[in-house]
Amino acid sequence: MDICKLNRIKDAMKNHGLPQMIISDPVSIFYLTGKWIYPGERLHALYISTEGEDCFVLNRLFPQDGDLGVRIRYYDDIEDGCEILAELADNDLPIGIDKNWPSRFLLRLQELGGASEYRNGSVIVDKVRQIKDENEQQAMRESGAKLDRVMGKLIPFAGAGLTEEELSAKCLDLIREEGFQGPSFAPITAYAGGAADPHHITDDSVGRFGDCVILDIGGMWNHYASDMTRTVFIGTASERQKEIYNIVLEANKRGIAAAKPGNKMSDVDKAARDYITEMGFGEYFTHRTGHSIGLEDHETGDVSLVNDEIIQPGQCFSIEPGIYLKDEGIGVRIEDIVLITEDGCEVLNNYPKEEIIIV
Repeated sequence: MDICKLNRIKDAMKNHGLPQMIISDPVSIFYLTGKWIYPGERLHALYISTEGEDCFVLNRLFPQDGDLGVRIRYYDDIEDGCEILAELADNDLPIGIDKNWPSRFLLRLQELGGASEYRNGSVIVDKVRQIKDENEQQAMRESGAKLDRVMGKLIPFAGAGLTEEELSAKCLDLIREEGFQGPSFAPITAYAGGAADPHHITDDSVGRFGDCVILDIGGMWNHYASDMTRTVFIGTASERQKEIYNIVLEANKRGIAAAKPGNKMSDVDKAARDYITEMGFGEYFTHRTGHSIGLEDHETGDVSLVNDEIIQPGQCFSIEPGIYLKDEGIGVRIEDIVLITEDGCEVLNNYPKEEIIIV
């Protein structure tokens, strides 16, 4: 058990007036214990108390070698894991419940009178996970640097006559060759009209001379995600394409400049969005400016106009403005991950953002 991370969670629990909590998300359990456990349909729950003893309720099908730093209470398939939780919990106090815990377990715990009140405990865990410690920050840096190398190898293939699906498969090959544990999400490789659709599903389209190409890729390194988007052009770029590209690039830079402690997440979105709007393309920037990232590619804490949370050192999130002109077959998105420092931010993607034409 990582005691520093556990204590941060317990301090946050006290601040929220929540004396006990159940954590069941495998990602959050790995965050605390360093062990990946995927229980399928079976109950597993890390019970945490600010006053009493912590306990990990786990099915016998998942025996743990070594000491996890917490007492483990095993049960088998003919036992009711929720009964064990009800015994562990203080029935007269409120309890935090993981947002991903199946309702069949929550309803059963409620039937057993496991607590006086049930709250969303993931709010606490997610906020703690947002602030990366030194080891996490280094893993994020390394993941970003490795992704830079993948992007450099992938871009030439965007002009090689491959279908979007073949280009995506090539990206996955390069991710594995670079030594990543795997992709952090399914690559988005989109030509022309596909690039102009932010929700485009990779298909058998082939890139043609003059097309813009969106490459949105990511990998998992040492359990931490990287994510980056670059837009390139095959053979040539029209004046219209260059205009759109440069607007998005400037919006990306303005978002990065606003990513610093004391500002709000909404300030970052506003910095990018206001510029695109000022240039006359606000209605074509159809998504938030970014998302938090860490053990998962998309974590709690988005970069949007409605998120007024104060930015803190140790946070990692994306800045990815875009303009999508479906009728013109033009789509441009430029994405970088930033790590918030004491006085600004460190950009974790260093692959060039200047206009790239594949010849």
